[in-house]
Amino acid sequence: MTATRPAPADEAVRARAPISRRRRLRRGLASSWQLYLLAAPALIFFLIFNYVPMYGVQIAFKDFIANRGITGSPWVGFENFERFFGSFYFWRLLKNTLALSLYQLLLFPLPIILALALNELRSRVFKRFSQTLTYAPHFVSTVVVVGMLFAFLDPNTGLVNHVLGLVGIDPVQFMQEPGWFRHLYVWSGVWQSLGWGTIIYLAALAGVNPELHQAAEVDGANRLQRIRHVNVPAIMPTIVILFILDFGSFMSVGFEKVLLMNNNLNASTSDIIQTFVYEAGLLQGQYSYAAAVGLFDSVINIALLITVNQLARKYSENSLW
Repeated sequence: MTATRPAPADEAVRARAPISRRRRLRRGLASSWQLYLLAAPALIFFLIFNYVPMYGVQIAFKDFIANRGITGSPWVGFENFERFFGSFYFWRLLKNTLALSLYQLLLFPLPIILALALNELRSRVFKRFSQTLTYAPHFVSTVVVVGMLFAFLDPNTGLVNHVLGLVGIDPVQFMQEPGWFRHLYVWSGVWQSLGWGTIIYLAALAGVNPELHQAAEVDGANRLQRIRHVNVPAIMPTIVILFILDFGSFMSVGFEKVLLMNNNLNASTSDIIQTFVYEAGLLQGQYSYAAAVGLFDSVINIALLITVNQLARKYSENSLW
């Protein structure tokens, strides 16, 4: 049985296909070069600071020796991961990181509630004053926030303990007791970021069609019913996207504030994976071990991001991709 040879016309079409694609690409670049030029700095930034450093991930699977470099260091496979999983502090680090992350995630609706409340204010002067009052803490640095905590909660000179003393309560070692660490960390973060987090939701609420509210009023809906059945569904896509993004950094609590608040007395609740990576990698020079721990943390974040995105896509038809 003889093989059939493609017709000359088919061969000509196949030969022209790559050329036409290249021409379309060149035409697209030529017609929209301003847009590509505008996006170039952001693309270059992510390429240099996010993608190129991925080359160093292989350190986690090596016994990294600085004078030999990455390529010259010997491979050890999963030895660094096994060492971390088998260590006595693994479960404490994982438990503390998950506890802080879940605590913060439970307070995710607070910016939504504040945005809905601000959107219902009728007085423009009071609305602007409220927005300024809640936005201002965002511009206070983390170092200053922790310094304020130490100043206000000092057992001897702090304002809080002074007030407690007036009502007959003994001074409380807020910054030293492990039981207070998570509450202080999370709620000080809420105070600092709550107002700023409402900006996106207020922008989404500004795009709600006023005719929907008018129709709801004609149907006899009160203010709470209009918030529930008009405002909340209108901003639901924004809520889902921001929830997915928050879940994508679920394990990334951030070590700066924890490091500033951490001490030997509250270490049982303040030791997290990020501070451990900092101490093991930069302070102790265990680069491969710290890279393995950081990679473990990143893999969990990626898995959670993909999972939550797929669930949101399935049940709400809103997702990142």
